[in-house]
Amino acid sequence: MHPIEIDHLTRDYGSLRAVDDVSLHVKTGEIYGLLGPNGAGKTTSLRVLAGLLTPTTGEARLCGHRVLDDPLAARGRLGYLTGDTGLYGRLTPRETLRFFGRLNGWADAAIKARIEALSHELGLTEFLDQQCDKLSSGQKQRTTIARALCHDPEVLVLDEPTATLDVVSAQFILDRLVAEAAAGKAVLLSTHHMAEAELVCHRIGVIHRGRLLAEGTAT
Repeated sequence: MHPIEIDHLTRDYGSLRAVDDVSLHVKTGEIYGLLGPNGAGKTTSLRVLAGLLTPTTGEARLCGHRVLDDPLAARGRLGYLTGDTGLYGRLTPRETLRFFGRLNGWADAAIKARIEALSHELGLTEFLDQQCDKLSSGQKQRTTIARALCHDPEVLVLDEPTATLDVVSAQFILDRLVAEAAAGKAVLLSTHHMAEAELVCHRIGVIHRGRLLAEGTAT
């Protein structure tokens, strides 16, 4: 059993087949890069894995839990970052992390300690109490990374996490993913940047028009 498993996944939108018989797995401590152009099926695959979409056929599992049959158990092990930050503009990063910590059943004292730790590790301290709609793109993305990590999940799934960022902010995010994998998390990273995938991924899967065409290492 691997922390992330996708088996013969297909997803149709009417007559359009967005994902076509995709199978892949991600091991503990591994960063797997799902590489392909916009519209290749990356986001749809990740949304099925996160339980946001129902597959037409096939299945997805997180830490042994079938996402379709046991969504709460699966999501409890998942830190998910979408292409859109989806932050509540009137909340501060501190309030956002407190809210998501409570959603995951953490006690307030544990949430407070986790916020302090993530603020130090991710450099949130200087804007922790500013409203999210007043943050820069890089600050917002650091906040969303902290939100994905706040319940210390075993699995991280990230959809184009550096797409809107400058070089320095993007490198910070990638360095953090490397650290999370080194700490034992399984990381699935969607990207359309080959250089980014080569830099941090242990394995890469190339997806195009919904089909996984090839898998292998970057070298």
